[in-house]
Amino acid sequence: MEQVRAVQALSALAHGTRLEIVRALVPCGAAGLAAGVLAERLGVAAPALSFHLGALEAAGLVGSRREGRKVIYRADCAMLGRLVGYLLDDCCGGDAGVGACLRD
Repeated sequence: MEQVRAVQALSALAHGTRLEIVRALVPCGAAGLAAGVLAERLGVAAPALSFHLGALEAAGLVGSRREGRKVIYRADCAMLGRLVGYLLDDCCGGDAGVGACLRD
């Protein structure tokens, strides 16, 4: 993962509502959640949710698909995994002990 991409993703996650969105979507897997359900669960107004989902999509952390009139959002777990891998591996200077310490 390139540093620019990691910074963009971390920047998108550096907001409480966005972090809550990702945490709500991860357990749903590929099935995802409809935007309305997500807004209700998190207690976030639709316009604010849309704004935050747009930032997460731009960072590659969330994807969406249309199902009729609904938009279903899902976390991109592969991207989240690459981001965590970047932090643990690339940022640890090759010291496996540091990475192992962070995983415990």
